[in-house]
Amino acid sequence: MHKERSLLDVKLIRLGEVRIADIIALHNDPSVLRHMPLAGGTFDESECKKWVESKESQWETNGYGPWGILIDGVFAGWGGLQLEMGDADLALVLFSKYWGYGRIVYQKMIEIAFEEMGFESVTALIPSSRIRTNGMLRLGFQADGQVRISESLFYRYRLWAPKRATPKTPA
Repeated sequence: MHKERSLLDVKLIRLGEVRIADIIALHNDPSVLRHMPLAGGTFDESECKKWVESKESQWETNGYGPWGILIDGVFAGWGGLQLEMGDADLALVLFSKYWGYGRIVYQKMIEIAFEEMGFESVTALIPSSRIRTNGMLRLGFQADGQVRISESLFYRYRLWAPKRATPKTPA
């Protein structure tokens, strides 16, 4: 029997803390790769180290970046915010056995993006190969056009931060 999803321990850690072998396994998983049109070729230890370095450098450059995702202490994937065309873009890549837990991970990342980091909006780029995108709308995202990256077409969705009540000023 599965542990109730709301009781999961979800931790976000820096990608540099994740075992290289775990990231390599994720990036070579055929069920994951079919949703990653920009991935290609060999993703070995050398490529993985360059990839992690590139992702980690986003924290230095932008003040945010992707995390490694642990569910109940086990590496489940990676995700977070990356600078993409001037926007904080939300990415989430999980091993297929964790796909049903994406909403919990998403909620944690969105809370950080809006409440801790103060973003006004975030985007998400969904590859055109994904035919089911209604989930984005159910999460509150709005369609925001199409973009092409390295010859691959993506649908862009945008989620606006919830309106905050303005503090009352003394009369």
